[in-house]
Amino acid sequence: MTSETQVLTHLKPDIDDLVPHEASPRQVAGDAAGAASFPKVLRRRLEKFFADSNISPKADPAMWTKIAVGLAVLLGSWIAIYALRPDSWRFTILYLLGGLAQTFLLLNIAHDSNHNAISSVPTINKTLNYVFDLCGINSYMWRILHHRGHHSCINLHGEDDALTGRGIFRFTPHEPRMPWQRFQHIYGLFFYALFSLDYVFVRDFESFFRPSHEYLRRTKHPAKEYAILFASKAFYISYMLILPVMVLGRSPLLVGVSFLLVHLIVGLTVSLVFQTTHTIDSTYFPSDRSEFDNGVYHIFATTADYATENPLVGWLTGGLNHHIAHHLCPFVCHTHYAPLTRIVKETAAEFGVPYRQHPTMTKAIRHHLLLLKQLGNQDSL
Repeated sequence: MTSETQVLTHLKPDIDDLVPHEASPRQVAGDAAGAASFPKVLRRRLEKFFADSNISPKADPAMWTKIAVGLAVLLGSWIAIYALRPDSWRFTILYLLGGLAQTFLLLNIAHDSNHNAISSVPTINKTLNYVFDLCGINSYMWRILHHRGHHSCINLHGEDDALTGRGIFRFTPHEPRMPWQRFQHIYGLFFYALFSLDYVFVRDFESFFRPSHEYLRRTKHPAKEYAILFASKAFYISYMLILPVMVLGRSPLLVGVSFLLVHLIVGLTVSLVFQTTHTIDSTYFPSDRSEFDNGVYHIFATTADYATENPLVGWLTGGLNHHIAHHLCPFVCHTHYAPLTRIVKETAAEFGVPYRQHPTMTKAIRHHLLLLKQLGNQDSL
């Protein structure tokens, strides 16, 4: 095994530590021997793909092209704004183009760098991870919440940060139902559109200073991360809001409306890309960590793919539509997910393990909204 493919072997502790006991009969098919061998066979086949192809699991030319394109569009839109000093309509168009670039960078570059999936050189991943800060989201805190508060506890109520509904949403059958949540499938998209605004102005500061998770309360954050938090927020607000008014003389209303439109795009897009992979009406919500004898089964029960045969969707969403492959191989660059998903599908079918997927993103969104409706109207599923 090459040193590059050894990155896959590092998955085993992360996956196996998820849940240590008996598998749920509702989720696992086949005899006991088959159930025990499935995770080993699957891991071996995923590792073998890179060894047989003699390719690195890190960024390939396609990924470096995506990085260059995303950064060029973001930088180019802002250069055009200041160099051309366009009228109000052209300013808004260029400003929104920068917002689309931010969305692309968050899904395609920031997420992979957060998982050290772009390069074997840590400083390269760390540098590219500051894309989060460039888009107004604290990269340090997002890393903690995403790794400790999601990958290690998928769909576990009270632990998975992605299931935090703040009383507005009920995302699992294990939390109490509020009267207004019967309408959550109706108002859900509106609040999703505010997702990134919440992160920029509220969520990051709450996580640092008023943490809701016990592991955050136990964490002593380095002083430099507090400095980066305030410096990066000041930089983001300056280049997105203050400088266009002060330097270009644009009206605060025009800049404010453009800023809001950008966040509606970023928030709605990012929310739907992620929500359609774990919170749909066919995924499972374990009551605790003891329901599965191996974390691989936890991943298959709680995670779903969509539009895996559509390369455009994969290209735009950073491969997150291949979400089972992502959770099995989080340290692998997303440009490799398509062939890994084929291995996942074939191996799951061979062992009789349920594989959840939707043919299109539209159907995945529909089934997410169906779950919201069910959870909003029923005390248990």
